[in-house]
Amino acid sequence: MKKLWEGRFNKETNKLLEKFNASITFDKRMYEEDITGSIAHSRMLAKQGIIGKDEQEQIEKGLLQIKSEIENGTFEFKIEDEDIHMSIEKRLTEIIGAVAGKLHTARSRNDQVALDVRMYVRKEAKEIKKLLFHLEHTLLELSEKYKTTIIPGYTHLQRAQPILFSHHLMAYFQMFKRDISRIDDFLVRIDELPLGAGALAGTTFNLDRHFVAEQLGFSKPTENSLDSVSDRDFIIELAMIISVISMHLSRFSEEVIIWCTSEFSFIQLDDSFATGSSIMPQKKNPDIAELVRGKTGRIYGNLMGILTTMKALPLAYNKDMQEDKEGIFDSIDNIKLSIEIFYSMLATISVNEEKILKSMRAGFLNATDVADYLAKHNVPFRQAHKIVGEIVSYCENKNIAIDDMSLDEFHNFSKVFGDDILSEITIENCVNKRNSFGGTSVKNVEMQIENAKKFLDVE
Repeated sequence: MKKLWEGRFNKETNKLLEKFNASITFDKRMYEEDITGSIAHSRMLAKQGIIGKDEQEQIEKGLLQIKSEIENGTFEFKIEDEDIHMSIEKRLTEIIGAVAGKLHTARSRNDQVALDVRMYVRKEAKEIKKLLFHLEHTLLELSEKYKTTIIPGYTHLQRAQPILFSHHLMAYFQMFKRDISRIDDFLVRIDELPLGAGALAGTTFNLDRHFVAEQLGFSKPTENSLDSVSDRDFIIELAMIISVISMHLSRFSEEVIIWCTSEFSFIQLDDSFATGSSIMPQKKNPDIAELVRGKTGRIYGNLMGILTTMKALPLAYNKDMQEDKEGIFDSIDNIKLSIEIFYSMLATISVNEEKILKSMRAGFLNATDVADYLAKHNVPFRQAHKIVGEIVSYCENKNIAIDDMSLDEFHNFSKVFGDDILSEITIENCVNKRNSFGGTSVKNVEMQIENAKKFLDVE
């Protein structure tokens, strides 16, 4: 079969080379971007008088026919066509004849693929952002539902202080809010049109790149032709953003997995979002959370792959850069599925408030508040810290909680303790006295929820 670049060669391409060289198996997903870009390019060529208006109309009509063929499943992708660009151009030639050859005037596959990938990842970044908003809405709804539910807060996976479950959820809201912000920043930086850079040096034709940029929804064309065709920063950046999103999901998944254990039993997964065991009939496994956590590894791998591919490439385009697509496509597919299934699972959880309440007595969660009590009565905090450490040791030896101590027992450690000590260190007080900005009190969480609603409404 003839190649579009066959003029320079005297032999047919080896079949093994065709297979090794081809990217059509994965870059065919960019057919819409390739066709949309080609239509805009053809309109510009006609506007500039480089091709005739009737020729442009033939080209556009043929390209739209190809789009229809691809979408209705009648288009045949072939390895020997090498990539999506040549596959479409070959079919266009079959439909409209030699006029199809004018479409590639003042264009190279180098700037063509740079455009296609840029348009594709821009579109997918917006889809990821939409899914993140669904997740944020789910977190907001759960936070309102369990606004006053208190759970143990942890550091080093050791019980530390009591916090509101809603406060814990809103911490993840902030993480994903930053991810949304990162996507917004990314969309600003990707907003430049590379088409028109040619192979690497620009073109002798009188192009109107600003016209094409406007047609394709870019704010402006790129300024340097060499950078235009060799830049893959936008792929690396999106791969990084996806990696951070995946990391956040993985951290959340870890907590879901822990909370589902018999040892914790803080939450219950809905049966429709859990799996069982083939041998142990009692099992209810949090497979969704585990798999979301597991996919983080491959997403990190995709980021490292493209960084490693690009690390030593000279300007301008090199065939190595064909390896830029499969990794980012895989990361996009997996993060979209992970976000969607995670928020769907999360929306169905039930919180075992009775079990959580019982668990609150363990771990001396109010110890810091006892120290704060002393500090508020003019005991230097370091001395207060030492006194409460001794109280905790005493309680551990007696197998009691601080709340179980009598006032006389408190006085054995410090005469500063008054009759109000036990009422001051209830779990509810420990939470609701933390009114410093950003703290875990109900008042503060209500403020976070209102701010979250404003953020989601604005967006």
